[in-house]
Amino acid sequence: MPSTDRSTTFRRAVSPVEWWIAAHPRGAVPVLQVAVEGTGALDPGRLAEAVTAASDACPGTRLARKGREWVDTGRPPAVRTVEPGGVPVHRLPQLQEPLLHRGRPTCEVLHVGGPEPAVVFRASHAVMDAGGVLLWAADVFRALRGEPLTGATDTVTEVDLLPPLTQKPTPPGLRYPALLGRRAPGGPRRTLWLRRSVDGYHAGLIARLATTIAPLCGDGDAQFSVPVNLRRYAPQTRSTASLSHSLPFTVPAGQDWEATHERLLTLLAEERDAQARLDPAVLKIPQPVLRFINGALERKAATQDLYPSHASLAHLGRVDVEEFSTGGFAATAVYSLSSSPAGGPVELDVVECAGHTEITLSWHDGPGIEDAATALLDRIEAALSPPALRTPPMNATSVPVPGPGTVLPAFAAQCAATPDALAVSGPDGDLTYAELDRRSRVVAAALRDLGLGREDVVGVLADRSAAAVAAIWGVVRSGAAYLPLDVQHPDARLADILTDAGAPVCLVQRPHDTRDVVPAGCRTVLLDELTGEPPADWTEPATAPGDLAYVIYTSGSTGRPKGVEIEHGSLANYAAWATRALGVDASTRMPLLTSFAFDVSCTSLFLPLLAGGAILLPPGELNHATLRTLLTDAAPTVLTMTPSLLELICELDVRPGTVRVVAAAGEVLRRSLALRALEMFGPGCRVMNLYGPTEATIECLAHTFDPATDTAAGVPIGVPPDNCTAHVLDAQHRFVAPGEAGELYVGGVQLARGYRGRPDLTRTRFVRLADGTRVYRTGDIVRVTDAGVVEFLTRADDQVKVLGNRIEPAEIAQTLEDHPSVTRATVIARGRPGGEHKLLCAYVVGADPDPARLQAFVAERLPRYMVPATVTVVAELPRTVNGKIDVRALPDPFAGAGEPAAEPAARDEVTRAVAAVWAGTLGVEPDRIADDTDFHQLGGDSLLMLSMVAAVCRDVVGADAEPLFMARLGEIVREPTIARVAAVARAATGASAGVPQPVGAGG
Repeated sequence: MPSTDRSTTFRRAVSPVEWWIAAHPRGAVPVLQVAVEGTGALDPGRLAEAVTAASDACPGTRLARKGREWVDTGRPPAVRTVEPGGVPVHRLPQLQEPLLHRGRPTCEVLHVGGPEPAVVFRASHAVMDAGGVLLWAADVFRALRGEPLTGATDTVTEVDLLPPLTQKPTPPGLRYPALLGRRAPGGPRRTLWLRRSVDGYHAGLIARLATTIAPLCGDGDAQFSVPVNLRRYAPQTRSTASLSHSLPFTVPAGQDWEATHERLLTLLAEERDAQARLDPAVLKIPQPVLRFINGALERKAATQDLYPSHASLAHLGRVDVEEFSTGGFAATAVYSLSSSPAGGPVELDVVECAGHTEITLSWHDGPGIEDAATALLDRIEAALSPPALRTPPMNATSVPVPGPGTVLPAFAAQCAATPDALAVSGPDGDLTYAELDRRSRVVAAALRDLGLGREDVVGVLADRSAAAVAAIWGVVRSGAAYLPLDVQHPDARLADILTDAGAPVCLVQRPHDTRDVVPAGCRTVLLDELTGEPPADWTEPATAPGDLAYVIYTSGSTGRPKGVEIEHGSLANYAAWATRALGVDASTRMPLLTSFAFDVSCTSLFLPLLAGGAILLPPGELNHATLRTLLTDAAPTVLTMTPSLLELICELDVRPGTVRVVAAAGEVLRRSLALRALEMFGPGCRVMNLYGPTEATIECLAHTFDPATDTAAGVPIGVPPDNCTAHVLDAQHRFVAPGEAGELYVGGVQLARGYRGRPDLTRTRFVRLADGTRVYRTGDIVRVTDAGVVEFLTRADDQVKVLGNRIEPAEIAQTLEDHPSVTRATVIARGRPGGEHKLLCAYVVGADPDPARLQAFVAERLPRYMVPATVTVVAELPRTVNGKIDVRALPDPFAGAGEPAAEPAARDEVTRAVAAVWAGTLGVEPDRIADDTDFHQLGGDSLLMLSMVAAVCRDVVGADAEPLFMARLGEIVREPTIARVAAVARAATGASAGVPQPVGAGG
């Protein structure tokens, strides 16, 4: 293959097709243009430097013709900056910027300024084709990112790539009328561009376009030309030369797209494009003569309204927008703005990128042409993406957002309207609205005195207490955003979160001030010392809907947690519809049953206090006893919790008559559990299933359970509420029909701003539909039922849920690999024989790692629910042919579970009873559990432990001894084994009966 000698000037021959294009009438040489649109900023100076660097790697961008040879001039393409003049960048084809119509001898770059910049790479078709432009553009962006350039220095032409002609080519005749109506002959040549973005990638796209257009071409066969990239004959070719030829392609009337696609593939397999090319003898025709011929061809086409085909259909391929992005500029679309050659028909160019098919129509402008072109694009879009799938009835949710788009005025007004009403009831005391108002303003004033306010993030490390509620509201009232920290999480993880969030201050409640949590550069402020009265001149901050309200961290697939940024406007919209949907009013008493670091807590934190209701805090650590007290003595009216917690509540022997609404969120709600909840709370209670990732502000779909119609095993997750949308797309980003499975994308005003300090991850998860709608990819596989509601099916990735908490196994694996004895690790969720619950199982490769020490290592860095139940050492991690971990080839960590681990006869009555409770809780035979086995290693989590403790109290300890047993719950938490539980149960029952027991009594 010919190539350039870098010690000499770059040269290559002019190919036959380039010779023909170069001989177009002056000002009419077709120009290829590839536009890259995006968000962010591009510095024109740096862009010019990158273009210069890329021109060294791609010398074909700076050629001049000398006779029948292209010679490197050494002059890099010019970079010109233009302003869009108020025209949105996505309407760049309609910009009609004169520079887009200017002919080019070789290449140049246009930098379109404005808030949504764009770059247009322009090249004369005489020296380059679209494939060459894409090679060049990719290198420019590599230079902008500081990466090594790939380059394109091959000197091949189509003469080098294609086999000799077997017969003399027949010049195409002018036989087909214009597809869009007759253009006005004469006058200046001006190209009209119209662009349409269509969702998804579509197999057989050229065939689909052809069969959609064919009925518009008359009663006979439709004739198309399909440009083919000749680099397919030499895939390693790195050349910017014009290496494409048009393949004539006939579509019989009435033929479907599948048959059309098959015919096209057959023609390509037979290499018909190699023969359908310009006669090399064209090189013998002098340029002035050829220019006269081309001019005559163009005039004849215009005057007779005849062209060599009905349309040219060009597929430029699929590109990754990340290849056309930099640190400060995120590409959102790549598309073509070409112009047709002499006598050329309508051109349709397509590029697949960012989950969309970008279609650009180009042709000569004239009266009525734009209307006809728009109608044609409408027809194509409807064929590829039917309107009924794009706009399902469930997405008709648009309503005005009430109020100023922030919850602060409503809270202040409520405090002023009902100062003596109960706002918070908890173990550390009750707060009226006046007291909550005062204490939150004291916190807000203290933060303002420290210079904190809008867009600052303030950590809150506090127990589930009235002081914590006042602290969170104080942060929000200061204008800053609060960052809730779970007191149960390890110090190292909390410190990493504060560091990642860049929090300058952390509000800490005693005794957590003794922990090593607050990193250097972050100031500790003790909540216990924020007392007294707020300043007399303190006023509410001016908070806008776009200001940050809170940041909540979730597990990260990249090995570290990620902070989700939620704005005030999103929170205000959620509060408005959820208040109505849950029936929250001044009589509402809503318990706060989840960690502040779990966004479901926001429902209890905000809704009651905006409506004059009250927040109920559990009287102590959450367990069956405190839950029973809360349900029977505190008279709650609205409950929001995970299904796991609801299951525990349903096991309690209580039937509270005050609960009007039970809202489950964070996990799959089973129909059996919903039925149990209805039985427990009575017919006057509504059971709702709420769905929403943290990235969509708490909940963004809702469904009220109806036993008569909701007959599937899982309760539907519902439909979008006010100003929210739901879209179901397949793996190719196409909208699916009702009943078909696809990934759920959610949109609307409740979408998060993104991930704090992670623009790359934000771009990956927060994407746009073809119409510009911003959506979040949930990773959940769902379907829409015939009734028009969404049903959850499964996950599209490895993410799992534990107690409503999202867990990315990759984060656990990364933590394991941080241990010096581990070189590789993977974590999967798998079930044990006979067990109902799935466990996190780790597999590690390394230098004699100790499983127990690795579990302890993870426990020091990750929450308890993320510690693997098992750690198995393997020689290597088996992989599939696709490079993924082969789960089926990994050893079963429970392979020995079929053999007895304990001898029932050796256990006393209490130990046998406790083992029976464990077996019922974990779904494992009692004699398969050793007395010293850790509860968590059998798949137990914190809620299952509470369920186990409640069952031990009910079946083993009894009501009289329950207080004594629960007083020693800490011992069980520290040593969750059958032996320890039995010892505590034996001691409690003995003490209750007046028989003293040794503290350390075993089974």
